[in-house]
Amino acid sequence: MRLELRRGSLVLAVLACLRTERYGYTLRQALAADGLEMEESTLYPLLRRLESQGLLLSEWREEEKRKKRFYILSPMGVAMLERLADEWRGINASLDKIL
Repeated sequence: MRLELRRGSLVLAVLACLRTERYGYTLRQALAADGLEMEESTLYPLLRRLESQGLLLSEWREEEKRKKRFYILSPMGVAMLERLADEWRGINASLDKIL
């Protein structure tokens, strides 16, 4: 049950964190710093899926003598984040009343 609850919120968290360009490791660190730890085996497939849906843009770059893939929200991703955040706020307000 806990995993089901987390699954949807992770998409929202990743989209929100990618308003600022990041590569996978720094994204994992940012999420963990805010209390949402995520395994690489969860994060990278999610990033690929979001990119294939047109919600993320990515670019390979060399940094510190290593190639890293940087991600950021696409214009469609920005719009989706706004819609999902509104939906989340509505659900959260309802659950606050119920709980």
